[in-house]
Formats: sequence, structure tokens, C-alpha cells
Amino acid sequence: MQPDPDVHPNLGSDHQLPSSTDPKKPRHKGVRALVWIVLLLFFAAGFFLVLHHTQAPATPAGGGGRRGGGAGGAPVSVTTDTAKKGNIGVYVDAIGTVVPVYTSNITSQVSGVVTAVHYTEGQTVRKGDPLIDIDPRPYQATLLQAQGILQRDQGLLAQAQMDLARYQAAWARNAIQKQTVDDEEKLVEQDQGTVKNDQGTVQYDQIQVEFCHIVAPITGRVGLRLVDPGNVVQGNGGTVLAVIAQIQPITVVFTVAEDSLGEILPRLRKRGAKLTVDAFDRSGVNKIGSGTLLTLDNLIDTTTGTVKARAAFANKGASLFPNQFVNARLLVNTLVGATLIPTAAVQHNGQAAYVYVLAGGKAHLTPITVGVIDGLTAQVNGINPGDTLASSSFDKLQDNAPVTVAGSGAGAGAGGGKGGGSGGKGKGKGKGQNGSTASGGSSAP
Repeated sequence: MQPDPDVHPNLGSDHQLPSSTDPKKPRHKGVRALVWIVLLLFFAAGFFLVLHHTQAPATPAGGGGRRGGGAGGAPVSVTTDTAKKGNIGVYVDAIGTVVPVYTSNITSQVSGVVTAVHYTEGQTVRKGDPLIDIDPRPYQATLLQAQGILQRDQGLLAQAQMDLARYQAAWARNAIQKQTVDDEEKLVEQDQGTVKNDQGTVQYDQIQVEFCHIVAPITGRVGLRLVDPGNVVQGNGGTVLAVIAQIQPITVVFTVAEDSLGEILPRLRKRGAKLTVDAFDRSGVNKIGSGTLLTLDNLIDTTTGTVKARAAFANKGASLFPNQFVNARLLVNTLVGATLIPTAAVQHNGQAAYVYVLAGGKAHLTPITVGVIDGLTAQVNGINPGDTLASSSFDKLQDNAPVTVAGSGAGAGAGGGKGGGSGGKGKGKGKGQNGSTASGGSSAP
């Protein structure tokens, strides 16, 4: 029986099936694996080099780098400040507006034609100075009529009083009836009422004539002219003819937080106590004037949590202008004998504050408690007056790091900024964090 060639067409002479795998395929797989291995090694080497470069400490060529000066390291050049003993004020800062004590909007009480304007724009007028005249002739004529009626009625009253005197004398002699005397007495009373009514009419007309001559009700500065001669004004029409604002003295109205009332009220309630208020311009740098606190409002604004306060200023130089925006500083208290240092010497680590106290040629990190801050001065607890503090090079300082004062000798030029390095000679000059300039001599070779 012959084998079927269709069943095993590739059967060899050794009766084994030939391998169905192409001999070239394993070779290609090996090449790809080798390429991947090389790439992974290349990336691993690059990552190692980058990581090693970032972790390696930077060694500056000039010796003035940012490497911190530790114990046993090169001294750090610093500028210094000294803690002092003094007084400092406790202030409450607020935003305020200059408000005149009195502001008068002058309107006309009578109708008529303006005949004269006596003031000039921006003029300082005194109380009672003439401002505007309105044609008084119609009101003078009415006054004359009222005076005539008064004179007539006064004559009738005098006649009635004379008749009453005759009747009373006749009644005493029983010459007339009592009724006649009584009637004459009532007639006199009627005439007296008529005369009083006439007197009131005359006074009213006199006032109307006076209203034609408008005078300044207060002493102050008048604004721009709002009416000209020849204009017709209406009585009680609401048209403002002039505005006068009192500027000497003047007040400032400002708001303080309700949390500050605990400090202000006890001082304000003391008899004879005067709380000083300083007014500064919009920038808060230039002082405009100084005054005293008058009073606080009787209600707290619930929408803002603030209460209004009013301070009085003499304003002799007229430096405060009505409706001017100012920054108000209320002196609440004064701390006497406090330890004061520049704010530039204070460093912070989160919520904690500290300073570097220089002693024995080293900087000692000392925790402090910061109290009142007034401008560039801070009141602190934790150090003593007379302590020398570092005020620059904080990025290089560590606790117990050796230091040298800038400008005091060798190594002073290492204060940072522009200066000689450790490998050369030169003069260094740099600025500390407090803005002070430190100048150094030649650096050590």
C-alpha cells in the first residue's frame, strides 16, 4: 500500500516533518530587543545625570552664592540694627471724608428781580456780610400800607379808651347806666385786637423787605456764583443762589470697626481725655492736619459692622477741603518703654516670628512676639533693648552661623549683590532686605 502524497506532502526521508518556522524571524526579534535595551539604558543614564546635577550643591565661583553659612562655614556679611527702648502709639486707621461744620444753601424767601450780587466766587465771607439784593420796592409799598392801617386803628383805639374813661367817671356819679360802661370796655378790647393784628402785618412786611437783602448766615467760604443781576427768582422756589461752607474749624467723619470700640470708648469716657486724630492724604504719606476726636455715632451700621466718628480740626492753613478724601489715624493709646526694632529685621516662618540676634560673632535665631506696628517700627517682646540684630542676608543665615558686620573689616564684601568673590580682590556693595546699603572692603585672597 503506497502512502498518499497528499496527506504528508513534506515528509522527509527520516520520516520527520520539517520545521514550519522561518529561520530569519528569531534574528529580527533579537535585533529589536537589543535596540530597546540600548534606548532604556540611554534614558536611564540621562535621568541619572539630571538627578545628580539638581541634587549636587552649587559651588559658586566667587564665594558670594546662596549657600547658607552654617557652623564652621564662611562668615556671612550682614548689616545690623539695634533694638531700642521708646514709646510707640497704638493707632486705628480708617477712611474718612472732610465735612464742614456748617453748610448753607442760600435760597430766596421772596420773589423778585436780582438787583445786585455783592460776593465774588471763592470769597471768605463773615456772618452778616451782604450777598444778594432783590428789588424791595413792591414790599416797601405793602409795608407802607400796613403802617397806615396800623396808625388809623391806633387812633380808633385811643378814642375808644378816652370814651371809656368818660363813661367810667359818669358811672361813678351814677349819671349813666352800667351797661353803657360795659359796652365801651368791650369796644376798647376790640380795638386793641385790631391794633395787634395791624402790628403783626407791619412786622411781616418788614421781614419781607429784609428778605430782599440776603446776608451770609455763617462765616465761611462761598462757592461759585449761581445767579446774576437781572435774574428773576421765586420765593421758596428751591433755587440755590449761593453755597457757603465753614472751613475753619472743620471736621472729618470716618468709620471705625466695631471691634475697635473696646479700645476707644474707655479712653473717650475719661474726663478731659482728648484722642488725637491725624489726617493724611490719599497716599497716606503726607500729613494734612491734626485734630481731636469729638464723638462717636450712637448706632453701629449692621451692614458694614462699623460706627461713624467725627473729629474736629482747626484747619488754620485751610489744608483740609470740604468733601476731601483723607486717611484718618486715631491714636488710641501710647505704649511707654517698649522694645522697638525695624520691621525689616523681623522674619516669619508661618505664624511664628523671629529675629537673628548677633552675639559672639554668631547669629542666634530668637523667637519674638510682634505687637504694635507703626510704619517701619515694630514693638516686640522676646528681646532686650540694646540687642544687635541682623537686617540683611537672611537667605544665608542659619542659627549659630558665623557672621561679620558689613564694612567692619575682612569679609565685609561678602554681603551679597555686586562684590568681590572669594577667589579675587574687589569691593562689594549690596542691599539688605531692609533696603539699607552695605559696602565691603577687599575680600580675602
